[in-house]
Amino acid sequence: MKIDFVSDIVCPWCAIGLSALEQAIERVGPSVPVSLHFQPFELNPDMPPEGQDIGEHLAQKYGLTPEQVAANREMIRQRGEGVGFTFRMEQRGRIVNTFNAHRLLHWAGERGGDAQHRLKKALLGAYFTEGQDPSDAAVLLRVVASVGLDEGRARQILEGDDYAEAVRERQRFYGQHGIRAVPSVILNDRHLIQGGQPVEVFEQALRQVAAAEV
Repeated sequence: MKIDFVSDIVCPWCAIGLSALEQAIERVGPSVPVSLHFQPFELNPDMPPEGQDIGEHLAQKYGLTPEQVAANREMIRQRGEGVGFTFRMEQRGRIVNTFNAHRLLHWAGERGGDAQHRLKKALLGAYFTEGQDPSDAAVLLRVVASVGLDEGRARQILEGDDYAEAVRERQRFYGQHGIRAVPSVILNDRHLIQGGQPVEVFEQALRQVAAAEV
């Protein structure tokens, strides 16, 4: 089964959704072989290089009060804990631009194997658990190296514009097909599941789609 996971690395529900999807894949086991691909989506494509304070950003974009922000953070922390993902919200102060991270993810996807998956997980952890800035080239290179990818090649990508148009093309493609929120999980190019759903929802969908397409 082909699974396209459309997401951004500064989206907490994407981290929750990915962890839940991974557990669902484990539950269905080898009876449903899967091929997982990560597709780009920028929550804030116009975010300047310096980023924006998270509280200010959430108030401006969604009209949230500091109390609402705190409540949402706690809910997200608990949902993450439930699927084995650690959020340390106090370490995450800014929303940042993620375009370069998506370029590196596209490159990793061409490496084959689980390279893209490993990089995606490491980027989510760097931002949400460790409070690192994934718009910073030095951070990106450290994360690339930590998952065994070629740091020298990654540096070349960041210093040029390799994969920029490929990422934009993918973003246009999913935008033209109605993807407006993430995570969006697409099974076999036809079945859409949206949001950071519980493990059981993903498991049921995997089993149903697999059974229907035998």
